[in-house]
Amino acid sequence: MLFIYNFICRIIMRYSLKTIISQTIFYIFKREMQLILMNLYCFLKNHIKYLLLGPLFKLFESILEIVIPIIIANIIDFGVKNQDVPYIIKMGYLIVFLSLLGFMSAIICQYMAAKASQGVGKEIKIAVYEKINSISLDKIDKIGCSSLITRVSSDVNNLQNAIAMAIRLGIRVPFIIIGSLIMSFIIDKHLSIIFFIFVPIISIILLVITLKSSRLFTLSRYKLDKLSFICKENIDGTRVIRAFSRQNHEIKRFGKASSEYLHTGISAAKIFSLMPPFAYTFVNLAIISIIWMGSIKINIAGLEPGKITALINYITQILFALFLASSLLNIFTKSYASYKRIFEILNIQEKTSSKTQKLNMPNSHATPPKLEFKNISFSYPSHNKMELANISFKVMPGETLGIIGNTGAGKTTIAKLLLRFYLSNQGKILLDGYNILRYNDKILHKKIKIVPQEPVLFSGTIEKNLRMGNDTISDEAIEKALRISQSFEFVNTMPDGIKTYVERGGKSLSGGQRQRLTIARAIATGPEILILDDSMSALDGGTSLKLKEALLSLKG
Repeated sequence: MLFIYNFICRIIMRYSLKTIISQTIFYIFKREMQLILMNLYCFLKNHIKYLLLGPLFKLFESILEIVIPIIIANIIDFGVKNQDVPYIIKMGYLIVFLSLLGFMSAIICQYMAAKASQGVGKEIKIAVYEKINSISLDKIDKIGCSSLITRVSSDVNNLQNAIAMAIRLGIRVPFIIIGSLIMSFIIDKHLSIIFFIFVPIISIILLVITLKSSRLFTLSRYKLDKLSFICKENIDGTRVIRAFSRQNHEIKRFGKASSEYLHTGISAAKIFSLMPPFAYTFVNLAIISIIWMGSIKINIAGLEPGKITALINYITQILFALFLASSLLNIFTKSYASYKRIFEILNIQEKTSSKTQKLNMPNSHATPPKLEFKNISFSYPSHNKMELANISFKVMPGETLGIIGNTGAGKTTIAKLLLRFYLSNQGKILLDGYNILRYNDKILHKKIKIVPQEPVLFSGTIEKNLRMGNDTISDEAIEKALRISQSFEFVNTMPDGIKTYVERGGKSLSGGQRQRLTIARAIATGPEILILDDSMSALDGGTSLKLKEALLSLKG
């Protein structure tokens, strides 16, 4: 694909662009297109067959569209003029046959466009979702959850739509326009001047309108991000909103954001709606000019009436092709904005390695600390305040470390740094004597498990939540984890036991039950380091004491 693209660009640069300004603009456009193709190639390469054959079938359909007006002209000039009914019927059958061929070609192209765009879209969604699950939380905080959701859904859909339309119309539109201009020149050199006058005028009008509306359509994407953010925030906090009777305030807030999104969309639609009346006005002027000048040539030069009909057909085809071109430009503009938003995620680079580097044992015979913080300082990207400053401590194998501090002192931040959700500003964290940056995420998170302040459960059975996709965990390990976390008794009292279905977020369970199950989930994997981040706040004193005593057995 890149070879074909570069070949076309060389031809355009050699034969079409003469001025320095036009060559510079084209060079910038060419470089940007090369970058887009290079970024998308890993997703497009598995669908090359559809990406190449689809446009070929559409090209075949376009050729038939160019041929049919000539056949109609011949029917008028030879069949109708000479009252040759068999010729008219024969040519009529030919038009029907060519129309059926064009219809079949269009269906095949549509099928291939759907296969390619949906396949590419699926791969991009998976890649973006995998990237979101691998990047550090500071990147997620900076972009925002609502924006990430929009990018992995709506933005990818925009890109899918652009790919489908490129296959269906990318070749058809320029071929119809160029082909119609050439055929008009072949039919009559003098009347074809009308085409070369009106087509550029119509093209410029459509281009200006499309660019103006496309900018507003792009702006509406960011308004949609804001709307999604407010919607998600309200749904997550619906209990708090109702408890404080803030429904009217939040409705007004949502209404304001919705109005901004609406006004931006309406402004874009208003500008875009100017396209049809302007285009039809100039096309009708062109048709009037063709009929007027053509009638003169019929009387003076003996021009056949059928050719006038063909010319009118060609100017109409050009009009629809220009409409499609403006729609394509609008789609590509929106998809380009979506492309940049998607690859802003995919191009995020982390300081950590994608694979665990070879870890050589230290020369010292002394056992290294299991965990060591060395002069760690950290501040969140959105704050200037240092959350941690020159923090240092060691935890030897088998030891238990308790960190006590006021709310906001940085206890949770230490856990997040250890799991590499965020990267420290300075200093380093050692695990078994090695910098945690040398471990990949899978190995690091296998060694370390955290039970967060807010217990998080997913829709599915209790067993599915405890396994978290890891079917290698034995039933004995799960039972042991349930007993240590003091969950065994209440799980067994449920109708289906460990097979009991849990609602999204664990809403069907109490806060204490959710906390104990999240502790059991962390224990079941047999981590080397277990972090409990204020994860017993919902437990009564007796259960909490039993759980702490049971946890001590893990040290053995």
